[in-house]
Amino acid sequence: MTLDESVALSLTPDLSRVGLSDRLRSGDPVLLERARAHSSRARLVREQAAAKGMQVLPWEAPHFPAALLAISDMPPVLWYRGNLDALRAPAVAIVGSRAASPAAREIAARLGADLAARGITVVSGLARGVDSSAHQGALRSGRTVAVLGSGLDRIYPREHEALVGEIARDGLVVSEFPPGTAPLAFHFPMRNRLISGLSRAVVVVEANQKSGSLITAACALEQGRDVMAVPGNVLSGRSRGAHALIRDGAKIVECADDILEELGLDAGERLAGEDVSGSSTRTCIDPVLRAMHAGQSYDLDELAAESGIDGVRLLPRLLDLELQGLLRRIGGGRFIRQRRTC
Repeated sequence: MTLDESVALSLTPDLSRVGLSDRLRSGDPVLLERARAHSSRARLVREQAAAKGMQVLPWEAPHFPAALLAISDMPPVLWYRGNLDALRAPAVAIVGSRAASPAAREIAARLGADLAARGITVVSGLARGVDSSAHQGALRSGRTVAVLGSGLDRIYPREHEALVGEIARDGLVVSEFPPGTAPLAFHFPMRNRLISGLSRAVVVVEANQKSGSLITAACALEQGRDVMAVPGNVLSGRSRGAHALIRDGAKIVECADDILEELGLDAGERLAGEDVSGSSTRTCIDPVLRAMHAGQSYDLDELAAESGIDGVRLLPRLLDLELQGLLRRIGGGRFIRQRRTC
């Protein structure tokens, strides 16, 4: 599928996301027919967007986020502003109430700042309340990624246009919706699956029982991500949704260390294949690397079969190995070993 064919699919308003990942990988002829019919328009939209500082990343590109390749309904493209390197670090989503209490906004900002200071990319949805506080906190010490439910030129809410500019300077603003797309209500549940899909874990800060943040948490569980929650005041009713998640097994979060510990990203973590002395000598102890033959590429299913590691645990390991330069993506959701490890 060409770039403009992928872009054409993103312009299709009624494109079903159900099983879209498999349909894209298999070259579904119905998708190809729809894409080719609109490829000329797609080229024009792409060129107009580029003139306004908006780029597009197709699903087959080497830099397309590996985390999204593992979900069942990945988008055919991501429209973006900013630095794609923001997606190379481990990511954690922080979401919560739009009508957040001052305490919830402070907690979200503190978690965002502390995670970003430790090299974690903070992902959220740019909404009022918890989302914007998490972005603002992360900007104090590192990078953040904002996922929109509209086109990149239709910022919602409008008062966050300046925040988008700050985020795009070092981080990333992304959307699966093409430029010009209005922030319609049904777009936001679709956006939520990308917030969780880009992240290793979703942390819910102050959410009531009907909060959209619970949709993000549900998406995370379906995608095999961790779900965590910050406990709140039991008298206000603002945190009933978060408390329900905790009752169902979500880890309680009081500080950034709780998140890092749960993900195995604490200060004591050793890189895969690094000996305990901390030297740079690598040994072939990682089962993923052992399963990969030099010069041969693998997709997620092939690596899961070869290494014996299921998809939920495999993806974080692939991201770690990619960050270490031990493997790289070559497009189409495939990986190749970067260099000899012993």
